[in-house]
Amino acid sequence: MSLATTIAQYRERANALWLARTEQERRFLTVGGAVVLLAVLYLLLVDPAVEGRAMLRRQLPQLRQQAAELQAMAQEAGALARAPATQIPPITREAVDTSLNSRGLKPQSLAMTGEYIKLQLNNVPFAGLANWLDEQRRANRVLVQDATVTALPTAGQVDASLTLRQNTGAAQ
Repeated sequence: MSLATTIAQYRERANALWLARTEQERRFLTVGGAVVLLAVLYLLLVDPAVEGRAMLRRQLPQLRQQAAELQAMAQEAGALARAPATQIPPITREAVDTSLNSRGLKPQSLAMTGEYIKLQLNNVPFAGLANWLDEQRRANRVLVQDATVTALPTAGQVDASLTLRQNTGAAQ
């Protein structure tokens, strides 16, 4: 049985059902079908567009504010990019030793060669060491090049061997 034959059979049945109805029933069915069709079209096409438009209208002030903030940040970033890079003075052995002692960290050995700092610390609190490294990173642009940290049996205590490098911002 082909598709055309099947469609023709359904059409004949529908036509027979339609003709079996009275004129008043046909009017009711026509009006009811039109109402259902209009409702479906409204729900599928019109309502989503109206709701989307209302949602965009509600969000527009917030989006404009965000756009203004982004523009202000872009201008600030441009100004910072045009500003000359700040030069950090080279760190001295005395400054490193003083900052370590202020944190209660006693270095076993401390050697400086140019922008490199070689440091050996024994039995120091890990939290204090991490805080000191963070402070040096922020204040003096000191970065960890190489680190060996060994945990000790005492909780929170470590032995550390560090090689640090200061980025002074000078052309390399």
